[in-house]
Amino acid sequence: MNKSVQASRNHGLDAVIAKAGFLILLDKVFKKLGRVRIVILVEVEQLMVGSMLNFAYILKSDERKAAVVDASFGARILFERLKKEGLELKYILSTHHHFDHVNQNEELASLTGAEIVAHANSPIKRDISVADGQTIRVGEIVINVVHTPGHTTDSVCYYADNSIFTGDTLFVGECGRVDLPGGSAQDMYFSLFQKLCKLPEETVVYPGHDYGAKPTSTIGYEKRHNYVLKRRTLEEFLEFMATP
Repeated sequence: MNKSVQASRNHGLDAVIAKAGFLILLDKVFKKLGRVRIVILVEVEQLMVGSMLNFAYILKSDERKAAVVDASFGARILFERLKKEGLELKYILSTHHHFDHVNQNEELASLTGAEIVAHANSPIKRDISVADGQTIRVGEIVINVVHTPGHTTDSVCYYADNSIFTGDTLFVGECGRVDLPGGSAQDMYFSLFQKLCKLPEETVVYPGHDYGAKPTSTIGYEKRHNYVLKRRTLEEFLEFMATP
């Protein structure tokens, strides 16, 4: 039976933006004062798994606890990495239900005892259902859930410190398809422009696939160089996405 995350409502994306903006402001203040500020930032390991250029991610806390974003085809690889570093896996965070992202969720959960997390709309087997604005804590790391439908109705991104794990919503230089079941160009427009593009430009983008010229990016770089994120009205975007 699914259970709801015991998580506080953070007023959705506003809280994510406020937190990231505060850290950037704090940096500027400390630089002006000539002081060094120590900030706990999430340590991220990116692994390419399977034959479909999927990325799986391990988020590591200083307390030796971890979360995985999109187990994909990498259960054994991820398990060995976690075991080698002595990390306790708490959660398997699914960005959406497509098989290439969740194929080995249950295997990894069986190996580690971790709980599977997915959006409340997701059809996959899960232990925890989440919605926009909820948070998940892994040690000292606070992970914010950002619901970003468009590629699928259950698509979510996970924001932790100054990093966003975008699944198939945003790639380096591209965005996810909207022509599959559950896809919506209109939803994608609002997810991209009203949510992701409002994050601080320094936010590091960790995509679900290695489809771009480089494995990671930033929101600012994508806003300047990703042709999908060219400023458009909704009508213009719908026409753009419908063009072969």
